[in-house]
Amino acid sequence: MRLLLIEDDEPLARRIQHALESAGHVVVWVADGVEGDFRGREEDFDLVILDLGLPDKPGLEVLAGWRERGLRIPVLILTARDTWQERVEGLRAGADDYVCKPFYMEELLARVEALIRRRYDRAHNHLEWQGVVLKTDTQALILPDGQSHKLTAAEFRILHALMANPERVVSKSRLAEQIWQDDDIRDSNVIEVYINRLRKLLGRDFIVTRRGQGYQLGQN
Repeated sequence: MRLLLIEDDEPLARRIQHALESAGHVVVWVADGVEGDFRGREEDFDLVILDLGLPDKPGLEVLAGWRERGLRIPVLILTARDTWQERVEGLRAGADDYVCKPFYMEELLARVEALIRRRYDRAHNHLEWQGVVLKTDTQALILPDGQSHKLTAAEFRILHALMANPERVVSKSRLAEQIWQDDDIRDSNVIEVYINRLRKLLGRDFIVTRRGQGYQLGQN
């Protein structure tokens, strides 16, 4: 999943980013409300983690503006423990959940996963297609015969993007967003390398190439 983190406390933001990336996500971090507002409106993310106490533009104002524009992306707000009014205002402005500072990273990860499951209408920490199971908590791939394989971070992110949207064609650019950060060089040929690795595990027909469009899970 591609997540937007808007947090001005750099040490905290780096810890959150590291934890989320270790869990298999791609994280774009910005440190102020103006840039965060712009990125949230102009780019495609699966979830936003939004601090309310931001410089330049308060998080509550950012959130309210998104909702007024009809942006329905799940938003998890971060707020200080003793400001319960902020939590109430945030939820009323359209937040989907909140975490109070200071917090345990495990709780943040659990709430992020719960919101992602809710967005994609999943009840469990796994995705399944044609007997293949992808464990989103351990990044393990379980084949129909019961064999388990540990995927690389890039392989997991690509397969997760496809299995979370089994009926849709996922473009190369969307898959690239699942792998690389903003400042990395994106090479579409690398996507094909990872797709071929997954096909060796899953079979050629599990992932279908839609020329000029992207990739899609096989429908057989």
